Amino acid sequence: MTQTQPAKRKRLPGTRIVREVKQYARPAFLSPLCTIACVILEILLPYLTASIIDDGITAGNMAHVVKVGALMVAMACCAAGFALLAGHFTAKASTGFAYNLRKAMFDNIQTFSFSNIDKFSTAGLVTRMTTDVTSIQNAFQMILMMCTRAPVTLITALFMAFSISARLSLIFLVVMAVLLVALTTLIPKAMRYFEQMFKKFDVFNAVIKENIGAIRVVKAFVREDYENKKFGKAANDVYDNSVGAERIIVLNNPIMTLCVDACIILISWFGAKMIVGQTGLTTGNLTSLLTYVMNILMSLMMLSMAFVMITSSIAAAERIEEVLDEKADIASPEKNAVTTVKDGSIDFDGVYFSYHPESAEPVLSDINLHIKSGETIGIIGATGSSKSSLVNLISRLYDVTSGSVRVGGVDVRDYDVESLRGEVSVVLQKNVLFSGTILDNLRWGDPNATEEECKEACRLACADEFISRMPEGYNTMIERGGTNVSGGQKQRLCIARALLRKPKVLILDDSTSAVDTATDAKIRAAMKTHIPGTTKLIIAQRIASVEDADRVLVLDDGRVAAFDTPENLLENCPIYQDVYHSQKGGGSGDFDEASMRDDHEKGGEA
Repeated sequence: MTQTQPAKRKRLPGTRIVREVKQYARPAFLSPLCTIACVILEILLPYLTASIIDDGITAGNMAHVVKVGALMVAMACCAAGFALLAGHFTAKASTGFAYNLRKAMFDNIQTFSFSNIDKFSTAGLVTRMTTDVTSIQNAFQMILMMCTRAPVTLITALFMAFSISARLSLIFLVVMAVLLVALTTLIPKAMRYFEQMFKKFDVFNAVIKENIGAIRVVKAFVREDYENKKFGKAANDVYDNSVGAERIIVLNNPIMTLCVDACIILISWFGAKMIVGQTGLTTGNLTSLLTYVMNILMSLMMLSMAFVMITSSIAAAERIEEVLDEKADIASPEKNAVTTVKDGSIDFDGVYFSYHPESAEPVLSDINLHIKSGETIGIIGATGSSKSSLVNLISRLYDVTSGSVRVGGVDVRDYDVESLRGEVSVVLQKNVLFSGTILDNLRWGDPNATEEECKEACRLACADEFISRMPEGYNTMIERGGTNVSGGQKQRLCIARALLRKPKVLILDDSTSAVDTATDAKIRAAMKTHIPGTTKLIIAQRIASVEDADRVLVLDDGRVAAFDTPENLLENCPIYQDVYHSQKGGGSGDFDEASMRDDHEKGGEA
């Protein structure tokens, strides 16, 4: 890691994201061409104005005024047409570029393993796909429009100015040098603020997301004032940072105004002396020079604005490239990946696991388990005993640090990842439902499932009874996150969704904690009868949920404390005895039902 990191730093920011222009390369090429044509036509207009003044008005030749005036109107119309085309191509290229960036990031995020996701906060990823991409899009627009118009205007206007009077045009060079020094002084200072701004936006978005997602808890605990203060601090940090950046950027305007006024005064003064002294400079030439003053200095102003925006987007480009360059830690084998899971047998052989390689102590240590296909296995253990971490290894949401996990007799690392996960269904305690109908949510388990198959899965999960009471039945709309159904209803819908997949392995990670014990028993009985060939792993905090399992795994501090039938454990395992008697009312063991709740440590949720 330490050897490859410097190589990444050597690459210029933005070189990776430029690839995402892709199919919008043509409008990105045509936009500058149209801009160049527009600028050339505009730059010729002051030259023709001088001709009208000197050869038309001063000479009293109206025919020349009409002729040149008509030519100027035609050129102005053509310039407007090219400007319109440039705007069209710029809009198409920049919005397409932003679309490709967002899609590339989203597609890459979908390949991430849990360990990859752990590197980025949710709010940070949202900021990168919204605020950061918008910043890049605006900078790309600047590059296509201003960074083409300004240099071309500057060069052509200087050329025309020097062709009229080289002596007076030297004033432009002095002013340009002053502006260049000002820009090189201001931009690095502004850059430091912009680098911090996007990090503060991450915090800002995180506060908003957390508050809205947990608004019911906020109201239940009357914490509105606390949340308002927390939001105010995050918003104020963004405000302070933005003000700091703008305070530096706004210095550009007075400096530019001072330079423009100085140029006009100096050229007017020296130009008037040259006209009076009859040194070859005409009134029309002086008028043209004053126009070119504005063209040159406005182009410098546009360049300064573009530099500021591009500077601010460099930080955004680096953050976006972090996501695009992130490679999934877990991927299917490049060759001969196994695509068929023979059965639901599960074997852990000498497994050690840590979330971070540098961790001093592993989360799981020396795990050796052999589970037959079709068995029902209960898993219990105190908070932090790594129950969720254990089952996450089965569907290869994480890879073992050492040892091996086999499903159907094959090491999970040899499977095609999608094929493996298609045969291992996981139902969490904190389940997620998506906006859409109940049927839409159920078909996450099987997109091709018929309505009758969905209803059958719901009957097994004891969800049909409450769905049938809803006015729209299976077409009832579920709000984002499932906020319009209860916790128990949400869990049953998620169990039904998992059953629709007809998996070889079904993992229930404390997924019936919100349903009553009678419904819990019905669900377990239905699964035992209707999917006897499926291996079922039940993580539970209630002893009643595992006491009819074929075997129960007792975890203690990431190690196997015992693995046997419930009857044998009740006789020989002190931890199981403690839990059993504390919940059955026969004693006061160290663990009660609350102490058995899994805290779903970081990375522990599937």
